[in-house]
Amino acid sequence: MMKTVAVACDMVTPYGWGVDPCWEGLLSGVTAIRRIDRFSTTNLQTQNAATVPGLKISRNESIIMQMITPLLTKIAHKIPHETFVILATTTGEIEILQWSILNRRTEAKKSLPGHLLGKIISLAGTCGRGMVVSAACASSSAAVSKAASMIRNRELDCVLVVACDCVSEFVTAGFSSLMALDRDKAKPFDKNRHGLSLGEAAGFMLIMSEERAAREKRPVIGEIAGWGLTNDANHITGPSKDGSGLSKAVYNSLRSADLSEDEIGSISAHGTGTIYNDSMEIKAIKKVFGKRSLPVYSVKGGTGHTLGAAGLLEIIIAFESLHRMVVPPTVNLRDIDRDAEGWVSSGPQSFERPVTLSTNSGFGGVNSALVLKKAGTIL
Repeated sequence: MMKTVAVACDMVTPYGWGVDPCWEGLLSGVTAIRRIDRFSTTNLQTQNAATVPGLKISRNESIIMQMITPLLTKIAHKIPHETFVILATTTGEIEILQWSILNRRTEAKKSLPGHLLGKIISLAGTCGRGMVVSAACASSSAAVSKAASMIRNRELDCVLVVACDCVSEFVTAGFSSLMALDRDKAKPFDKNRHGLSLGEAAGFMLIMSEERAAREKRPVIGEIAGWGLTNDANHITGPSKDGSGLSKAVYNSLRSADLSEDEIGSISAHGTGTIYNDSMEIKAIKKVFGKRSLPVYSVKGGTGHTLGAAGLLEIIIAFESLHRMVVPPTVNLRDIDRDAEGWVSSGPQSFERPVTLSTNSGFGGVNSALVLKKAGTIL
């Protein structure tokens, strides 16, 4: 079976530019969620979100392009020309649509994800082939799954996944109207959790067949060993409360990786901080893994919920976790929910098996799970 490996990645998060600042920020237990200074929050449910320092709303360049351009400019010379590009996002350059509507202009079409895909292809210097994956908050994990599937099936041998979403007034108002935001800061798996905190991020991952990576002497970051996608069709925004959709995605990912649940060493959870998501996710984990307690963590108390970028951010952090064989703490966890006791921790946890499960769920009932292996792992 053709193995699929990650050979390059980078990202920008509310902790700063690069993987290391995000990893170190999470490990410190200090959140990057802070007061929003980008737009007025007077009529919104919260005044807080996790934004990338130094980025400002501009008519000349969207927040998304302010994040993506420096990332891809650095790596473009290492991306093969024939590389297929997958863009993962929920709202893309939403500021363009917002500005166009509020000012009664005719530039709304420039906010379409396909337009953004064209910009990304141009920055990457590739041949023009690509697609958009927009699957709510599972967008980038679904995109990585799609990339890995195409490589395993020998349709392609090189795919660039780019993921992005930003904190905008439009999106914040939307979540505020749903009463889904924590007035203070998100507290995943805490018994006093009240909702999510929005965040923003952008990142990329260059994914290749193991054969091509070896031939080109590319350094391997880790293996994307298996994946599963389901839809529980429960509700437009609410997950199936029994975790059946997510647990099925996990089982599918294990079958795809040809591994048993006993070979998983840690779990990177979706962990949004909403009452129903965290409860559902723990139920799904227990359904698959039974009484065997594994280190489980969520990054969203630190980075906020980065929407379509969340899956890729979490995959990159999971590979860093596998490299160090330590999971970061779940930031803002103070009073652990009883159902999560023995699984989630407010401190870092070490683990022994070099395989991580990464899960994501999103509006519309979508669920995703990926099995990730440490580079060089043979099971």
